[in-house]
Amino acid sequence: MPSVTINDIDDELEARLRTRASRRGRSIEDEVRDILSAALSEDETPHDPRNLLDVIRSRVEPLGGIELNLPERRKINGRVDFDE
Repeated sequence: MPSVTINDIDDELEARLRTRASRRGRSIEDEVRDILSAALSEDETPHDPRNLLDVIRSRVEPLGGIELNLPERRKINGRVDFDE
């Protein structure tokens, strides 16, 4: 089985990891394996963070969507003069 070594872990992060493992009665290695497994088993559907529409849709669709009552579009009467 392959091994992974992680260098330069922040002291606070190591302490939090050690505390978490201790609370669960596990070794740090077992806790890290569980964290990695949970993180990598999440849905890996690609999302483009720059596409706002897709981000909004992904949050709204599971709720059943939203119906908006938009007013009917109408033509603007007259010309607008921005030089005044």
